[in-house]
Amino acid sequence: MNYHQYFPVDVVNGPGTRATLFVSGCEHQCRGCYNQSTWNPCHGHAFDEQMQDQVLRHLKDTRIKRRGLSLSGGDPLFPGNLTAILALVKRVKTQCPEKDIWLWSGYRLDELSEAQKEVIAYVDVLVDGKFEQALADPSLEFRGSSNQVIHYLGNI
Repeated sequence: MNYHQYFPVDVVNGPGTRATLFVSGCEHQCRGCYNQSTWNPCHGHAFDEQMQDQVLRHLKDTRIKRRGLSLSGGDPLFPGNLTAILALVKRVKTQCPEKDIWLWSGYRLDELSEAQKEVIAYVDVLVDGKFEQALADPSLEFRGSSNQVIHYLGNI
């Protein structure tokens, strides 16, 4: 898996102070997407074990307390990202069980594959649905269009 950007301190993508990873790879290619540079899974930087370690170090940092990890993109549930994302969310829940995980995906909860559901089992909040330009609403919190749904999955 590749990632496009990583913000070790973020206050926009989810509640509180967070670490946010924008992955590369998205097959939805929504019209009006603000992050089109993340669509190609080959773009960006390799998400290797060293980068995974860095994310965990930031989540454990007591100088800047983070509420959790946000995963966006691209699409973290893009089939080519599932192995790396699953390893990351498992590790976060094992080493930082008090941290929440938010994940944004164009896939809807009711249409997930078994492999995608395996990832979601470790996620606290899923924001699902493709961005729909005709339904865009800048007043919405944590989502770009009114068709997108915030699912609180009960893990926090």
